[in-house]
Amino acid sequence: MLNFDEIVERMAAVKKEKADLVAPPKSIRNKGLGSKSSVLVAPPKQLLLDLGIEVQRKVGGVEMGVLENGMPYLTQSGLAAMSGTARRSIQQLSKEWEEAFHDPIPKRGRMAFIKEYLFKNGYDEPRLYLKIPKDNSVHYAYPDIVCMAVIEFFAFESQDRNDTAQRNYRNLARYGLQKFIYTALKYAPEDKWRHFWDRVSILNDRVPPGYFIVFREVNGLVIDLIHAGLTVNDKTIPDVSVGTCWGNFWTANDLDARVGGRMQWEHYYPDYYPQAKSNPQLAWAYPDEALPIFRQWFRVEYLTTKFPSYILKKADALLGGAKEAKRIARLYDHEDSAKQLPPP
Repeated sequence: MLNFDEIVERMAAVKKEKADLVAPPKSIRNKGLGSKSSVLVAPPKQLLLDLGIEVQRKVGGVEMGVLENGMPYLTQSGLAAMSGTARRSIQQLSKEWEEAFHDPIPKRGRMAFIKEYLFKNGYDEPRLYLKIPKDNSVHYAYPDIVCMAVIEFFAFESQDRNDTAQRNYRNLARYGLQKFIYTALKYAPEDKWRHFWDRVSILNDRVPPGYFIVFREVNGLVIDLIHAGLTVNDKTIPDVSVGTCWGNFWTANDLDARVGGRMQWEHYYPDYYPQAKSNPQLAWAYPDEALPIFRQWFRVEYLTTKFPSYILKKADALLGGAKEAKRIARLYDHEDSAKQLPPP
């Protein structure tokens, strides 16, 4: 069996080889969000988000919707209607934002107001909208924070300020745009724990005696992610990421020969998962003798070099986007995670 010194040396070599792909956090506090700085990989810019529309329709002439992650939005035409302006004005404002976003020289006029408002409230995306694929076309979803900034501008700051924007802004300021859209669409957020607990009930009784499965070992991570706001469902399955990386580590170190052979077992997804169509699926179960090695690898290797990259790729599943993904990536303390477990 590999001893722990050999494992740590191996993981250090892997980190060095992949330093140009994934920069591990230098010093991160566990749940002390923002208490220490870290180095994180910038999330890839996506033309279209891998995120669906839960519900979208017109209510009182205003087109609105909710994304799968629970984010309420107005469409471009819906935002124009709430702002009391023409749709082309929203188009022009959106284009102006993209052109001015990286400009170090502060803009005057409406862009100065919009930029100050959004930056102050933590919105620093290069677009004012999200591009969402639906029915073979692209829909433009303007998040609630953007909508409030635009409506306020046309209500009180624009040369073309109007009664419609003023009335809507005052109503939304009291009621809240999220609650307004949820109520108008009769939308109730799904139980965020449902997917996780349904998988727990199916999988925990299927583990072969003398073996462990990755899903059970990373339940603590999944629970932390759900508490942090990540929607864990059929599109976001953290144990698949962990299992793939662990399987690569297992093969690279020939742990079948050093620890004992792993075995395949029948893995099931709940019936409402798209993955259930191919049930049962063959997954790996690992001998209990390898459990201390897995736990050390998980702390030293996965949480510090793999997890930040994984969660940043899931930024579109979070209400807070990339900013929220970076916050979640700081859930685990690098210094604590690097502590070695005692040898078995």
